[in-house]
Parts: sequence; C-alpha cells; structure tokens
Amino acid sequence: MVVAGVMSGTSADGVDVALCRIRPGAREGDSPRVRLIGLLETWYPKAVRAAVLRVMEGEAQTAAQMSRLNWRLGEIYAGCVEKAAEKFGVRVGLVGCHGQTVHHAARARRGWGRSTWQMGEAAVVAERMRCPVVSDFRPADVAAGGEGAPLVPMLDYCLFRSAKVNRVLLNLGGIANLTAIPAGAGLDAVMAFDTGPGNMVVDHCMGQLFGRAYDKNGAVARRGRVLREVVVRAMRERYFAAAVPKSCGREEFGAGFAERLIGMCRAAGGMDADCVATATALTAESVIAAYRSFVVSHFGTHGNAAGLRGKTEIIVAGGGVKNATLMGMLREGFAEMGVRVRAMEELGVPAQAKEGVAFALLAWLTWNGRAGNVPAATGAKRAVVLGKVSFG
Repeated sequence: MVVAGVMSGTSADGVDVALCRIRPGAREGDSPRVRLIGLLETWYPKAVRAAVLRVMEGEAQTAAQMSRLNWRLGEIYAGCVEKAAEKFGVRVGLVGCHGQTVHHAARARRGWGRSTWQMGEAAVVAERMRCPVVSDFRPADVAAGGEGAPLVPMLDYCLFRSAKVNRVLLNLGGIANLTAIPAGAGLDAVMAFDTGPGNMVVDHCMGQLFGRAYDKNGAVARRGRVLREVVVRAMRERYFAAAVPKSCGREEFGAGFAERLIGMCRAAGGMDADCVATATALTAESVIAAYRSFVVSHFGTHGNAAGLRGKTEIIVAGGGVKNATLMGMLREGFAEMGVRVRAMEELGVPAQAKEGVAFALLAWLTWNGRAGNVPAATGAKRAVVLGKVSFG
C-alpha cells in the first residue's frame, strides 16, 4: 500500500509529505516493512505561518478565525499530497496527517485538565484524495495517561534498532526529541522524550534580530560568541531537570522564553549574532545534558540486563541537521563521551523525511487495527490505536 505521511512541526515553517510503500512483515508479529518512495517539502504561505504562530503563542483569536485556519490548513495539506503523488507517479491509498500542533499540555495546569490540539481539517484531505485519512494522533495516547509525544518511537524501533549497537535517534525540529533503543532490546525498553528546544529559539532570534526565518547553515551562530553564563542560567529551567517521560512545546520554549534569552544575552553584553550563537549552544547543551541525565543510566540498566554493553551512536534527523554549527557543537560534546554522531542519510532515510515516514507508518498501523504508541516512551497506561479516520 502507498501511504502518504504529512508532517508540519513546531517550527510551523511548512509541510513535508513522505510517500511510502508499506507492507506487513514476513511473519505474524514482525514489524511492517517501510520503504520511502519520495519526499516533497513545501513552505507555508507567509500569511498562513503568521496565523499559525499567533495561535501557537496564545494570542486571542475568534472562533471564526480558528475555524478558517483549520480549513485552510486542510486545503494546504491536500494540495501537498496531490503534488507529491503527481511528482512521484503513484496512487495514494492512505494518508497519515498529523496536523499542526497549536497547543499541547499533556499535564494538567492551573486547575485545567490535560489537552492537546492539532489543526488541519482531515475531511478536506480525504475528499480531495478520495482515500481514507488518519489524523490527530496524540489524543488517544493522552487519554490513556500518556504525554502524547514523542510519536516517532514506533518508527525508530521498526527501522533503526540494532542487536549490537545502542542507538539514540535524535530529531531536531522546532522541539528536539530523542528515542533511546538499547542494543538487542524489545519495544518495552524503548525510552523517548522531548529534550527541549531544537530550532525554535534559534528561529525566533533570527526573526527578531535579522528578519530571517532561520539561521542558514548556522552561519550567524558561527560568527557569534557563545555566552556561557547565559546558557548555564537558561539550563536552570525546570523542564530540563524534570523526570521522563516528558514533552514540551511553545508553551515552554516559545516567544516568551526566546525573548527572555535575548534579554539575558543583552544584559551579558551580547550582540545580535551572540544571541543566535547562545541559543544554538542551548539546544546542543540541552540535548547533551538529557543524554547524560537519562539515557546513559537507561542503557546501563537495559544493556546489562541483555548482557550487552554495545557502543552507542546518535542518529540525527530533522531540519537542524542542516545547521552545521549546531551539528558541530553536538559532535564535539558527544565525542567527549566516546559517542559517534551520524546523520540519518547514512542509514538510507533523508533527515527531513523521518517524521513524515513516521506518520505514514502510524496511519498504516491504525488502518490495520494495531497500536502505534510506545507506552514505555509516552507513559501511557496501555498500548492504543492512534488517530481518527476520515473516509474518502
């Protein structure tokens, strides 16, 4: 079956459509076989991105404004899937459309219950493509007591687990998240969580200080000076020390946090490029700290139980792979621990395609009545079938 996975992340910069051919495993109980056909990347129109960011950052919106945005996103997603199918000459039989996460509070706050909201009307995609669409993957896991994130561990386990090597699958989107798979371990030993900001704070600094959407190739950060005292202060945020499983978003690291970081940089005598360099260093430091605090002990426990102490490698995906300065910081930090950092392309999957492929797989699992969450990673009480189905 040809499945389209549609992803728009917390950076809210555009849409990735990963076209995949998915087949059942050779034997009952085996992981499905997933092959990427092709990837189409599309930028959001500027007005749409601005509208999405307003909702994400909590600006007051009327019901009419949010409804219009929900339907507009559905039209955009449908158009992207159509273009991808035409470009690669395939007929899509199923779509997995995560939607645009505009609010995510997997833990109760200020007397309110848990909640998560993904925008993008799936019925529009189903009608345009004339095929079923599975959307809104988070709520089922949240309802079962989980964080609703990360959602990529099932793909990580299916495609990248190793009998001999401990693997950390790191995704550098707007938020950074990782999946830790001990060598030779089963699904119940998978650990996954959001480490903190990925590109989100860097992108905000670039927009505010340079009028650009992102730091291309890390060029601005490379010429700036990392203000270490600011990184140390920022790392005192409660989220970084919170126990796993955990997840975060713009609620923790959106415009408010980024503006505070810029203020701290200014107070420390930093120039514009120094703010970007410091934000980049914060992303790298938060990932490395998360590895030290949570992953090392996890590998020690599960590796020993399996009789394995295999070497460890970090496999990096997401838009942050294109930031050479960020990747250099990560390689330097992990090299001190004897951990190799590799780009996901080395394993045959384009870095930008990973999350789209993940939602194609989750849609296929849902369509076949199979659970898609990993309770060991999200904290859910049980494995559940994810998403809502719109019939085309």
